[in-house]
Amino acid sequence: MFKLASPKDETQRLPMTQKFPRNNPSVRTLDERFIRILKIFKWGPDAEKALEVLKLKVDHRLVREVLKIDVHIHAKIQFFKWAGKRRNFDHDSTTYMALIHCLEGTAMFGEMWKTIQEMVRSTCVISPADLSEIVKVLGKAKMVNKALSIFYQIKGRKCKPTSNTYNSMILMLMQEGHHEKVHELYNEMCNEGDCLPDTVTYSALIAAFGKLGRDDSAISLFDEMKENGLYPTAKIYTTILGIYFKLGRVEKALGLVQEMKAKGCALTVYTYTELIKGVGKAGKVDEAYGIFLNMIKEGCKPDVVLVNNLINILGKAGRLADAIKLFEEMKALHCTPNVVTYNTVIKALFESKARASEAFLWYEKMKENGVVPSSFTYSILIDGFCKTNRVEKALLLLEEMDEKGFAPCPAAYCSLIDALGKAKRYEAASELFQELRENSGHSSARVYAVMIKHLGKCGRLSEAVDLFNEMKKLGCNPDVYTYNALMSGMVRIGMIDEAHSLLRTMEENGCTPDLNSHNIILNGFARTGGPKRAIEMFTRMKNSHIKPDVVSYNTVLGCLSRAGMFEEAAKLMKEMNSKGYEYDLITYSSILEAVGKIDEDHMPAGL
Repeated sequence: MFKLASPKDETQRLPMTQKFPRNNPSVRTLDERFIRILKIFKWGPDAEKALEVLKLKVDHRLVREVLKIDVHIHAKIQFFKWAGKRRNFDHDSTTYMALIHCLEGTAMFGEMWKTIQEMVRSTCVISPADLSEIVKVLGKAKMVNKALSIFYQIKGRKCKPTSNTYNSMILMLMQEGHHEKVHELYNEMCNEGDCLPDTVTYSALIAAFGKLGRDDSAISLFDEMKENGLYPTAKIYTTILGIYFKLGRVEKALGLVQEMKAKGCALTVYTYTELIKGVGKAGKVDEAYGIFLNMIKEGCKPDVVLVNNLINILGKAGRLADAIKLFEEMKALHCTPNVVTYNTVIKALFESKARASEAFLWYEKMKENGVVPSSFTYSILIDGFCKTNRVEKALLLLEEMDEKGFAPCPAAYCSLIDALGKAKRYEAASELFQELRENSGHSSARVYAVMIKHLGKCGRLSEAVDLFNEMKKLGCNPDVYTYNALMSGMVRIGMIDEAHSLLRTMEENGCTPDLNSHNIILNGFARTGGPKRAIEMFTRMKNSHIKPDVVSYNTVLGCLSRAGMFEEAAKLMKEMNSKGYEYDLITYSSILEAVGKIDEDHMPAGL
């Protein structure tokens, strides 16, 4: 943990922003005749002669002025090299930085890198501000490793970095996604002794830890900066707010908002977005909507991202009318609906069991309003039409999606293959699966899982196994849904031991089984393996982190009743009651069936 010793003011010289006194003889405007010669003849003997005739002294000011002229970059490079060879003249950091910016502006990154290396090797003094600028330039050019290399070269030989220099490095690494390296630089910065982390440093670090999922570290840094007397910005508060909501610490998050207000730190639209999203996710829909109304009352204007999030919250809560009402209010709020807005409304319509035709009207409306549908728009529509048994319409939308030039969408294919499988149109499902493979060169694990599931259901297990092996060869690692699909197919045709073996293989391969995985095997044991193996697995489940659910209990209860083990069944029913599980019709039927079978077996002969 970094502890603040005492605040120190930093002084720095920004490149290319120096001011020269007006009485300085070196301050002059370049002669227009020289500029015309340079533009016509580029750099060469004629331009060099013009300098002599016009008695223009070659100094740092002249070099910077020439590099500002609107001439071809190669003329500037040649002039720069010529000037560097003049007697009694050496380039300084300002001339080097001027050329570096010219090269950056023309995307000549290779030449720019050579110039930076030359600058580092030269005798010119490089200030912390120059180093910061070099880092920023290399960062923009996506030359992160070179920026790191130059930083350490200059740090070791030319200048001692300041907080601003470290911040430039940290921000560059953040922008390019090198979050792990950010913490290393922070530790180096703290070890400098007199190089103090400031609000910018903490903001970048907290954001980096948030992106890495290292929530505790982000919160610790937040507390640390306050202990060191620094005031968090609204951006930092917003980052921590999101982390608290992600961790389910709703009250802590709400307390943080109160702290912001008490400290006089105004909530931004980004803060409100995180707050509304977090409160809504916690199931407090009315509170989320109330925060939105209060925000408007306090004069903070919502943006489209915030409104999209609130529409999503209302839609998921089944408050479709409120979601549509909010959409209609967007114009008055000066928010223009975008593709995400329309997608959110369409998804909410399908989830609320509205008519598919109504959802499709919104699709037409978005096109009329000049909003171009995205791949996700089509995916939502296809999934919605599949779930409402309108597979032919979904197939037409897939065709339209292809005509619009969208790349094959695995989610859309997944919905269609699943719908065709449920309709027992297995050949059509196989053709669609093959089409996806041919058009995209691969399929996602989820698409494989759906295809494997339906092949297992229709008894084509060997084909399901072939697909399972194929996806592994292609480097597409089977996920829990894929394993479950294949195990379910195996259990369906009585291959219980093979399915159980696959469960163990799944764990060995680093894929964690879920409750459904265990219930599939449990169902297999209950149906064909007799009560002993089913009870053993049920007991193991109760003693593991994956606890049995109502399906597990009903599976074992049915097994016990079929085996005539009514005393054990009664105990289990009592246990189910204590857990709040209800017996379903299947359970009652299985018990009644077993009782009837035993009565028949004990019925006197001849009756």
